[in-house]
Formats: sequence, C-alpha cells, structure tokens
Amino acid sequence: MIKVPELEAMQRLSHGFFTREGGVSTGIYKGLNVGLGSGDAREDVLENRRRVAERLGATPEQMITPYQIHSTRVLSVSVPFAEDDDKRADALVTNTPDLAIGILTADCGPILFADPGNRVIGTAHSGWKGAVNGILPNTVAAMTELGAIPANITAVMGPMISQQAYEVGPEFVEGFLTKSQDYQRFFVPSEKPLHSMFDLPAFIKAQLDTLGLKNIIDLKLCTYADENRFFSYRRTTHNKEADYGRQISTIMLTG
Repeated sequence: MIKVPELEAMQRLSHGFFTREGGVSTGIYKGLNVGLGSGDAREDVLENRRRVAERLGATPEQMITPYQIHSTRVLSVSVPFAEDDDKRADALVTNTPDLAIGILTADCGPILFADPGNRVIGTAHSGWKGAVNGILPNTVAAMTELGAIPANITAVMGPMISQQAYEVGPEFVEGFLTKSQDYQRFFVPSEKPLHSMFDLPAFIKAQLDTLGLKNIIDLKLCTYADENRFFSYRRTTHNKEADYGRQISTIMLTG
C-alpha cells in the first residue's frame, strides 16, 4: 500500500493506493487482485478485498466501489450499496465516516480527493474518456454539494500508465483535437508512422489545474513499467494474456 504524506498528515483520514502485492490470487492475477469483474476465483478476490479493508481499518461491508463504465457519472454515497442499487459510475464522494470509497484501475488514473476541514472525500477513475469528458470537475462539484470548498481540497494522482508506454493511433489524436487544438501538447510522435504517445498523467493534471484546488500531487508511478507492483491492461494486451487483475485506490473518513 502506497501512503501519501500530505494525506497521512490529515486527521481522522485513512487512505491507500494499493499495489498488486500482498494478495492470494495466482497465475496472471498473482497478488492482490480486487477485480470482481475479472476471471479470477471469486473467493480469492473477496479475500483480497477483505485484506484491503482491514488495512484501512474497515470491514469488507464498509468498503464500496462502483461499477465503472468510463463515464462522467459521480455517486454521492452515505451507506454501502444495496444489491439492486445502480452502481454505474466512475467516481464516489462522501461525508460519512467509516465508509471506505474506492475505485479500481489497471492503467487508468486513480485520483483521491480530500477536504479535511469540511470532512468530505472523493475518489475518481479517470481514463482518457472520463478525463476529456469531465469526470474530474464533476467529482469536485459533487464534493462541493456535500460542503467541500475547492480551495481546501487536496487531490492525489495515483499509479497510471505513463506517456512512454501509451501509444495511440491517429484517430485517437483527432478525437482530442476536435475538442481543442491545445490538446496537441499532450502528444509526441511515436516510432510507428502516424502514431503518437499520449501523456495521460499530464492531461489529468491539466484538468485538475482548472478546478481551483489547494494542492495537486502526482505520484509519478507507471503501471505498465512496474510489473511487480502493478496490474496493467496494456501490458497484458502486449503479452497476449487472457485477462488482467485490478488494483484499488481507496480513502475513508474515520471517527
């Protein structure tokens, strides 16, 4: 589990960017795979999730994650999900103590948000689609509805794929440039003709920079490059593996 000093210094707050280390899964899911949507043995995934909750000081029932769909939808939560709840979203916010909110990633950007003074937290799953369409401002807006003040919010960007590992085709670049020609600065040419390398961390940081937050921290950790610590969808694809695990990033108000 990766701890961030700036969040550690906040009172009555527990958090962690969990890696793939410390779990019971085996094979291509080796380690702490928390993805119930993966093909991993369900009992192993549940045990991994139990371990995460325990490290945070929560029970498995107190740790909730959405059904992620690369959207801009944010859910404000105050109790664990019921079986028939609509859990489709890519960010969660809460001001309820002892409710651990988390998101799963395997190359996309996990962002943890905290306004410690107003006791509001959030977590967002930001791939390129969510980032370009507004998942991050939507998360801050949802936190504001619960009493947060943007100027008091610290946002931490967790492990995600780096520009050096993120090659995209011309249609990907064109999709960004139709929204803003300024987005050209997030691409550099790759060795493959007509292809580019996309800087997802820089793009997410640029979106966060517009929100008036107190502090934005980038851990600068690449999921693709560090196979021992992180699951990576793109690395799995390049290795022609059948599936991939997911790591979790989570935060909780305590007391």
